[in-house]
Amino acid sequence: MRISHFAVFVIVLTGLFVFPLPASAAPNPTELRKLTKQASQLNELYRGQIQSLEEIRIQAKRATDNSSDLDAKLAAAKSEVTAIAQTTYMAGALDGTQIFSSGASPYMMLGQAANMTYLANERISKVRSIQSLIDKSKEAKLAANGKINKLKKEIKTLQSKRRDIERLLAKYGFQQPGGSEGLTPRMIAVRAEIMQNFPMPYGVGCLRRGDPGEHGKGRACDFMMSSGGRAASGADGDRGDALAEWLIRNGPRIGVMYIIWKQRYYDIRSGGGWDPMSDRGGVTANHYDHVHVSVF
Repeated sequence: MRISHFAVFVIVLTGLFVFPLPASAAPNPTELRKLTKQASQLNELYRGQIQSLEEIRIQAKRATDNSSDLDAKLAAAKSEVTAIAQTTYMAGALDGTQIFSSGASPYMMLGQAANMTYLANERISKVRSIQSLIDKSKEAKLAANGKINKLKKEIKTLQSKRRDIERLLAKYGFQQPGGSEGLTPRMIAVRAEIMQNFPMPYGVGCLRRGDPGEHGKGRACDFMMSSGGRAASGADGDRGDALAEWLIRNGPRIGVMYIIWKQRYYDIRSGGGWDPMSDRGGVTANHYDHVHVSVF
């Protein structure tokens, strides 16, 4: 029985290391960096972060990192199995007659037998984990490559809309921030009109110096719908919903570029309509406690 188990192990191990299963192509980090640079250039052209592009870029980065992590775990698991196999080979097989016929202490021989059993169980467990990691690695590579291709298509789509976007930007013109608040005249006007129509018991946050996005350029404000980083609910949540809908209806008139609310974004430049966002890690990061507004 021991020989049979060992033979099966050798066959499985040979299949894993000598004749590896066909692997999907690994996602190319260089290509992702190139696409990220193109996305940054489009953000400059579109005069602000394009939410659809940023969302796909984040998904592609996460998928690529996940694929790399799985490959590292797979390499480590293969190394462990190799070490276990070498240890077992050097220790040799042990049968029942050796325990009682050998001149060594029976307790020592039983301890060796226990170690051999542990190694056998350990290597079987590791081989199974390797097969699972191989499957997950293939899926991760397919997912990462799919996200990279999606990012590539989105960049081409947005590049093809360049003339439409230029006309849209020309309609609203370009404003520089100024004054003590460091906001553009348009952002000041939009904030004032919002606060005339909606009570803001939890405050409004606008300029964040050093921020690479619209907050740092004086073209964005966060209208808080709750306090203490908790998700808005009840009347507060309803007020956030009402504000978001008001901004969609009045956006073309007042110069709204995009809105983010409840882990969704509505970007005028990429065609409008609500689109989901990936989990950014918390209530505030996912915009469950405030409505973000960016203007042209």
